[in-house]
Amino acid sequence: MLDLIQTYMPNVYQMGWSGQAGWGTAIYLTLYMTVVSFLIGGSVGLGVGLLLVLTRPGGVLENKVAYWLLDKVTSIFRAIPFIILLAFLSPFAYLIVGTGIGPNAALVPLSFATFAFFARQVQVVLSELDSGIIEAAQASGATFGDIVGVYLRESLPDLIRVTTVTLISLVSETAMAGAVGAGGIGNVAISYGYNRFNHDVTLLATFIIVVIIFIIQFIGDFLTKKISHK
Repeated sequence: MLDLIQTYMPNVYQMGWSGQAGWGTAIYLTLYMTVVSFLIGGSVGLGVGLLLVLTRPGGVLENKVAYWLLDKVTSIFRAIPFIILLAFLSPFAYLIVGTGIGPNAALVPLSFATFAFFARQVQVVLSELDSGIIEAAQASGATFGDIVGVYLRESLPDLIRVTTVTLISLVSETAMAGAVGAGGIGNVAISYGYNRFNHDVTLLATFIIVVIIFIIQFIGDFLTKKISHK
């Protein structure tokens, strides 16, 4: 197998598995940026999406000021193209992690982009929940925590679905971040493949990204179907 790679994909073989530019390192950095930024941005996005539903007109915690503020902040970060967000938040990333480049610095714009995208997805999902279910919970004397639990429990299959969409989008954004110094598969594809006319490197990097996305989609679809059939 290694002989075939060395013969037909010499530049891929030359990069190796480990080391700063190795394939193993690139895959690790892509997964690291994806998972950590989703844990941060996804958690914030879930909370903001839930608050957007609760504070909307007619919501359980109706509050026009809070709703307007959350809605506008989410819309602003949702509207900024990610490549611009990378540059815009670079000084802020430097203040937080002490550097404006690298995977840790990329976590800042990635988390902001994830928060805005996921918050909107969560808002749409929770808004589609039958209002009668919430009214029945309120009529039975449910506490605020109980109502939040109803929202999340009843919408769980759709929340998993939008989580899958968000993670796939995030993988694409990590590739973009990698192309501007954050490392990962994106950096390999551009710096070691495209810029050096090493087409075998670009081909394999693209294949790896596609495989990661297919795995995320498969797991998301599996969990959605399993929970929906309970």
